[in-house]
Amino acid sequence: MCMATVLYIEDDTEIAGWVREHLERAGHKVVWLPSGEGAIERARDADVVVLDVMLPGLDGFTVGRRLKAEAPARPILMLSARAAVEDKLTGLQFADDYLTKPFHPEELTARIDVLLRRAGAGAPEELAVGHLSVRMRDNVVVDGRTGEEIALTGKQFHIFMYLLRRPNQIATKEQIYEAVWGEPYLDGDKTLMVHIRHLREKIELDPASPTILETIRGIGYRVRL
Repeated sequence: MCMATVLYIEDDTEIAGWVREHLERAGHKVVWLPSGEGAIERARDADVVVLDVMLPGLDGFTVGRRLKAEAPARPILMLSARAAVEDKLTGLQFADDYLTKPFHPEELTARIDVLLRRAGAGAPEELAVGHLSVRMRDNVVVDGRTGEEIALTGKQFHIFMYLLRRPNQIATKEQIYEAVWGEPYLDGDKTLMVHIRHLREKIELDPASPTILETIRGIGYRVRL
């Protein structure tokens, strides 16, 4: 277990109080918000986000999508009483884990530790992808042949990070768009396709025959490692 800063967003003050107490006893620093207001700003200093679904104002799904679009490499754990499969699937389109209430605090701590390890705590921060070297926590992509950084736009980087964190897994256009843009995908919208094309022009040796960012015809995309 490693000490981390946890952004905890929960409107129930009683639950928030004992969860915060437990996480702090486990060695973590906890920043608590009762709603999604100000979440993006506070999340910039957090290592992991624990997020309830039912919040006043913007619901947790909307807040989570926006947080993931802001920083794709930062893990999010949904913590909710909504246990329906549909809710879990909605949350896991952008979140890294989904834990239903009631729960044991030791399980929450263990899941946070797993997410931190996956995010790079105590592990090498560089990921080799073909000729690229990706520094996940620094948001940097480098051409391994020249050592030069590849300048990606915010959306290009978020798309790449979303797929990198799901290596060899196919992500649908809807999943990618909703995670990166934080809003529903409209059938026929070409925005994602245009960003994918420009991204390939920067990261592929031959954009016409991509070997890093693959198209799965009729479904979506994946990054193969």
